Amino acid sequence: MTNLNLEIPTEVREFAEKTVDQARKAFDSYVAAAQKATAQSEAAASTLASSAKELNAKAITFAETNVKAAFDLADKLVKAKDPKEFLSIQSEYLKSQVASVQEQAKALGEAVKKAVTPTETK
Repeated sequence: MTNLNLEIPTEVREFAEKTVDQARKAFDSYVAAAQKATAQSEAAASTLASSAKELNAKAITFAETNVKAAFDLADKLVKAKDPKEFLSIQSEYLKSQVASVQEQAKALGEAVKKAVTPTETK
């Protein structure tokens, strides 16, 4: 057997080195972009989770307030001395609840808007 001494031409070697270098740079850019996208999505998810928690807490607080108001109404109605007082208590409750529900809807709307409005990330 003969020992063949095959040598890779310099141009081919340089081309291969450039190709590997370009592939490495492209991969590094891809990884950096993926890491940035992951960080942004994690930040958005964290913000959304926090906003959802805040929204749920507001909704529960409003529900508690409204149920308490309904029990207070029931207590007052049971103690009413005549139909006129009964109707007066109901009327007062309705006015109060309409105002309360408007305020609650506004607060919930603002909380939802805050939750879905993207924040700037640095």
